Amino acid sequence: MADLIDLTEYGEGFRADPHPVYAELRARGPVHRVRLPEPEGYDTWLVVGYEEARAALADPRLAKDAGAVEGTYREEEVIGKHLLIADPPQHTRLRALVTRAFTARRVEALRPRVQQITDELLDAMLPRGRADLVEAFAYPLPITVICELLGVPEMDRAAFREMSNEVVAPTGEEANLRAVERLGVYLTGLIEDKRAAGPADDLLGALIRTTAEDGDRLSAGELRGMAFLLLIAGHETTVNLITNSVHTLLTHPEQLAAVRADLDLVDGAVEETLRYEGPVENATFRYAAEPLEIAGVAIPKGDPVMIGLTAAGRDGGRYAEPDRFDPHRDTRGHLAFGHGIHFCLGAPLARLEARTALRTLLRRAPGLALDGPPGEWLPGMLIRGVRSLPVRW
Repeated sequence: MADLIDLTEYGEGFRADPHPVYAELRARGPVHRVRLPEPEGYDTWLVVGYEEARAALADPRLAKDAGAVEGTYREEEVIGKHLLIADPPQHTRLRALVTRAFTARRVEALRPRVQQITDELLDAMLPRGRADLVEAFAYPLPITVICELLGVPEMDRAAFREMSNEVVAPTGEEANLRAVERLGVYLTGLIEDKRAAGPADDLLGALIRTTAEDGDRLSAGELRGMAFLLLIAGHETTVNLITNSVHTLLTHPEQLAAVRADLDLVDGAVEETLRYEGPVENATFRYAAEPLEIAGVAIPKGDPVMIGLTAAGRDGGRYAEPDRFDPHRDTRGHLAFGHGIHFCLGAPLARLEARTALRTLLRRAPGLALDGPPGEWLPGMLIRGVRSLPVRW
């Protein structure tokens, strides 16, 4: 068994800036046995090399369904099966059904509405002269888009945000479980209301109606699971992609000046943020379905494996000068949206929202600058982002 590296020994600095730690680990090898900091606090294998991470993301021997691992809490029991906890052939079936409803045409049709919401938020924010960018802009944009897309009625956004934050950046195991259970209850009611109301021209209504050629449909549990995944993944990651893009530009004045001078560079700035400071630090857990080796390291059957997306993005073997932020960089092949059959279904929507948000913000607030230090970095090893970002203009 490989030596155990206790990440808690790196202290609070690891949460704020994990990149030097990942660089140190990469220098020692692409795969390590680690103990995660609290609130997770358990042991896992961590893949930190780009090539190894890319291969692991597409390796069918690394299962997403934790059900076969004794003692593992099964999200499926509370929420229902969804894409991030399913393997082929079940994953193949679920993804085919969801992509029938969540089409490229449906995402592209959102472009005018995304722009409208962006402008309305800035109309409210800009006269104030200063704001917390997360609260005033980066959070309400994607949550409004995904709620409208799914057909979620106006609801208590503060309560939903609390549940959602606890799911992706848990403060403890019990609090995390309670948040998942509360979301399950809410989504069950929402789906029942949708069924009772009849056909609706929204994504959740389309998922309820979607039928494959052989008559296959999503079960009640699968519908709840997919609604859970789309709601959580559909806004939490984009909140932090927008925030991280702005934060990174504001702390790199030369690159900010270049993007301001040529707003066509916004797309490159978003892609470089995905590589340099992406919103998903590590992919959700996989489990060794059989004994295997990654870069010569033996992984026993049943062991959890965490694949470092942030670590892979800073691998100097893949990207020259990986710690330099450069909106002109060719970022093709970055792993911020994953790779293989679990590649992020919502990547086109996330890109649309982030590009629209960044381009419009820089155009309408040419004097945008930091107004103090950012809030604390989110806990846990899943989401990479700050709780607040004070800005002025």
